[in-house]
Amino acid sequence: MNPEGRQDLKGRTKAFALRVIKLYTALPQRPEAQVLGKQILRSGTSVGAHYHEACRAKSDADFISKIEGGLQELEETIYWLELIVEAGIFGDERVKSLHDEAGELTAMFVSMVKNVKIQSGKGK
Repeated sequence: MNPEGRQDLKGRTKAFALRVIKLYTALPQRPEAQVLGKQILRSGTSVGAHYHEACRAKSDADFISKIEGGLQELEETIYWLELIVEAGIFGDERVKSLHDEAGELTAMFVSMVKNVKIQSGKGK
């Protein structure tokens, strides 16, 4: 990925984390909402941290490991968003754009892992 793409994705993952923080602060004070909120706060803010670490990876294997860690956090975030909707805490329209962004980031991270594996000859 070129340096501009890295900077763009760094900004995008940070913006994602900030949106997750805003979602958390908007949750009702009910116990179930706060439990789910703490989970999504942890996973959603970890995505950018994993990406920042990946940008400093020492090897392809290290890069892949850090991006795959970010993918796990994205999958968790999607899960918590779905639970927030299905538990009736927020409506789908309230979390749709965040859910969509998590899906787009997931697709980008998967693509990065595939490309690195292909370039290193391990994607066969």
